[in-house]
Amino acid sequence: MTTSWDLVADIGGTNARFSVVHHGERRDSIHLNYSVKDYPEFYKVIEIVIEELREFSGLTSAPNQVCFAVACPADSESITFTNSRWKFFREDLKRKLNCRELYIINDFEAFAHGVSDLALKDLLSIGSGLANPEKPKAILGAGTGLGVAALMPHSCGYEVISSEGGHIDFAPVTDLQIDVLRHLLDSYQRVSFERLLSGKGMLNIYSALSEINGVGHSLEHPSEVVRYAVEGRDPIAIQTLELFCEVMGSMAGNLALTYGAKGGVFIAGGIVPRFENFFVNSRFRHFFEKKGRFSEYLQSIPTYLVSRPDLGLVGAAKKLMLNQG
Repeated sequence: MTTSWDLVADIGGTNARFSVVHHGERRDSIHLNYSVKDYPEFYKVIEIVIEELREFSGLTSAPNQVCFAVACPADSESITFTNSRWKFFREDLKRKLNCRELYIINDFEAFAHGVSDLALKDLLSIGSGLANPEKPKAILGAGTGLGVAALMPHSCGYEVISSEGGHIDFAPVTDLQIDVLRHLLDSYQRVSFERLLSGKGMLNIYSALSEINGVGHSLEHPSEVVRYAVEGRDPIAIQTLELFCEVMGSMAGNLALTYGAKGGVFIAGGIVPRFENFFVNSRFRHFFEKKGRFSEYLQSIPTYLVSRPDLGLVGAAKKLMLNQG
C-alpha cells in the first residue's frame, strides 16, 4: 500500500496502542496493542510496529504524520515515562519512523481532544447538572497513573490545557481518609492524589485499610480488589473501592472549581469502567458536590463516565486533523 497514511498511538504505563489513520479516519482493522512490561526498550516496540505494518498491512511507505499521546510530560526533546522504564528522544523517533511531521502530546491532552468528539452513547451521566457548551470541560482518569486536562472553548473552536494535575497534594476530607494518609506517609515523603487514584493507588488504599482494620491484606493486584469488591467477597476490598470513589469525587469537584468546568467533568481512564455499576451507585457524586459554600455551584455541573476505550487514539487522530486544518 503506497497511499498516504498517518500513525497515532496512546502509550501509557501498562499498554501501548497504535492505529493507522487514512484521510482523517482511523482504520480499526489496523490496530496494534503491546504490553509495556514485555518490552524493556521503547524503540524495540517501534521496530516491531513498523515491521508488522509492513508485513501484515502492506504499508510499505513511511507515515506522513505521527501523533503519539504519552503518559508523561511531553514538552521536551527527551521523553521519559512517569510510570514505566521507557524513554525516547523526539529526533531519534522521527528518524526511525521517517515521517514528515511528529507530534508528541500528553495522553490526557489526547483524551481532551477525544472528549470533543464523543457521542451520547459514549457517556454515562452521573448525578444532576446540565452542560453549558460554551464553558470549560475538565477531564480526569485513573489508570497506571492519574491524568488531568481541560478543554477551553472559544470562538474558533477550543484549546486544550494539559497538566500534571494528578500529582497535586492529596487532601483528605474524612477521618478515615486522614488515617489512610497517615499510613501512606510511612511509605511516601509526599502523598499526591495519584498515590490513591491509580492501579497502584488502589493497592495503597487496600493495604492502609487492612492495617487500620487489623487484618491481613492478601490481594496483590488492582483487578483482584475490584473483583472481590464487586462480588461482595471481601469487606476491605469493598471499603477500598468505596473510598476510591469518594476520593475521585473530591478530586473531580476540585477540578470543576479550578477550571469553572460548567461544560462538565469527564471521568476517563482504564480503571473506573471496570466497576461501572459500583461507581454509579457510590458516593462519588456526593463527594463531588461536598464543597461547603460551593456545593450549590457544583450541583449545576454534570459529571460523566466515558465508556469509549480508545479515547486516546481518537484524540491523537483529532490532533492531526486540527493540525492539517
